Amino acid sequence: MQKSILDTILSPADLRALAPEQLPVLAQELRRFIIDIIATKEGHLGASLGVVELTIALHYIFNTPSDNLIWDVGHQAYGHKILTGRKDIFHTNRQKDGISGFPNRGESIYDTFGTGHSSTSISAALGMAMAAGLKGAHNRHHIAVIGDASIASGMAFEGLNHAGVTDANLLVILNDNAIGIDPSVGALKRYLTNVKKGTAREENIFEALNFSYFGPVDGHDLNALIEVLQELKKTNGPKFLHVITTKGKGLALAEREQITYHAPGKFDATTGIRVAKDSTPQPPKYQDVFGHTIVELATLNKEIIGITPAMPTGSSLKYMIEAFPDRAFDVGIAEQHAVTLSAGLATEGMVVFCNIYSTFLQRAYDQVIHDVALQNLPVIFCLDRAGLVGQDGGTHQGVYDLAYLNCIPNLIIYAPSDEIALRNIMYTAQQGLDHPIAIRYPRGRGIHINWQLPFKEISIGKGYNVIKGKKTAVITLGSILKNVLAAVNEVNASCSVYDMGFLKPLDKALLDTIFTTYEHIITVEDGSKIGGLGSSVGDYAFAKAYKGSLTILGIPDTFIEHATVEQQYEEAGISVASLSLLLKNFA
Repeated sequence: MQKSILDTILSPADLRALAPEQLPVLAQELRRFIIDIIATKEGHLGASLGVVELTIALHYIFNTPSDNLIWDVGHQAYGHKILTGRKDIFHTNRQKDGISGFPNRGESIYDTFGTGHSSTSISAALGMAMAAGLKGAHNRHHIAVIGDASIASGMAFEGLNHAGVTDANLLVILNDNAIGIDPSVGALKRYLTNVKKGTAREENIFEALNFSYFGPVDGHDLNALIEVLQELKKTNGPKFLHVITTKGKGLALAEREQITYHAPGKFDATTGIRVAKDSTPQPPKYQDVFGHTIVELATLNKEIIGITPAMPTGSSLKYMIEAFPDRAFDVGIAEQHAVTLSAGLATEGMVVFCNIYSTFLQRAYDQVIHDVALQNLPVIFCLDRAGLVGQDGGTHQGVYDLAYLNCIPNLIIYAPSDEIALRNIMYTAQQGLDHPIAIRYPRGRGIHINWQLPFKEISIGKGYNVIKGKKTAVITLGSILKNVLAAVNEVNASCSVYDMGFLKPLDKALLDTIFTTYEHIITVEDGSKIGGLGSSVGDYAFAKAYKGSLTILGIPDTFIEHATVEQQYEEAGISVASLSLLLKNFA
């Protein structure tokens, strides 16, 4: 059987040996290869399908890896990985011990910068270009490929602003498909739409920032891409190429349903139809509990406002945006703005739910301290995807929030143990608190089918006893309680289990009782062991001269990479099996 062109590509050097007329065939083969693998293995589909031609053209024209190529976020880097020597192991994508779903410097010399969060590519590429200039390597090229949603982020503008006053050999490529994970929003999106239509009246914004502007170019026309990239290769200084692409290109359903097919799960590789889910009634996803509950509360409380930075579908704020479009807002990839906007709304008495993935709140840490906590504004932070998140791996783990929030004065921190507790803390918070609150909850499903129960107020700063036992007390925080209870049942352990609920304020009265009752204490959390529940309990135990033993379980001082959540629990020592083994030793 004759080899496909793709089978002959072991590196970009092989790609550059092809005749130009072979490239469209390679594009078809590469697109089909991505579809066939992701159909069964899952992953980010639409973004990579949209840049197949651009990926081929970049590696064809530029001398990678000597020339640096950086993919912003990295959702679109599958074709890049396949063409840079990882085709035969691409089926391990996002699996334990397999390749990462994002560019990773430890994985390949062609992954020149690790990405996973948006809007970092321009700054990184500029840094590389400046370093090359200082070393006298003026002929090296540095390319940042960034989407129209990501370029609206403040950090991207900071990079553009600096690059425009340098002579760096930097090429910024705008992959403009009018969508990130959800449709792009904001005035810049409107400007780019007008550029595509030829109706933009204002001065070209990128030329105003001192970039040489090229485009717009059809991102699926290989000849046009190669021609313009060859021209750009000869142009000195900061350059900007505007490329128009279609997310999901080559799979009709993915083109039509771009939000769903960003990461569609398993699907039929020929038709694109997604594999039917088990129709057995299941507990809801935590994000949907948030989404439906905020609509219910907003119906009762006219002061409630919802804010999310570019994740209305992932966070399920979309339900409130649909129900109350004048009171719920997607502000784009702008976490810092989202937090300070929430603070501004709170100064005027609005009840603001600021819904951000745990890993993305890291990007607005100063705003949480300076604009919210320092002024003691009662913003309600709902932190989705807290804890271990599975196949997205190290860039997306929500395991640092407990530690980085714990040291901030005025901030209440709560982790619901199930979806009913999430519902009730949202109800409690919107009634009015004296401080801001961070509510963190996991990715995935809860444990109750019947969860929409009448609201109950939660006492701030109070934990409670779940199971009464002897000698040993297990103190938990958040949804990891389900693993602890499963382990207790599995080994029939005679230990007490406590759900603290609040990391801050810590229920010291409850801890006093625990310290005087039990010989052994175990803390369990799905956050960093440094700075979280275990650290707080340990500090208080030391202050109270507790004489028993204290075992702290949580995420170790290392990055947990991509795997299933259960495999990550096992790696961290907080799986049901790991907890069962530990409890046997305390029996």
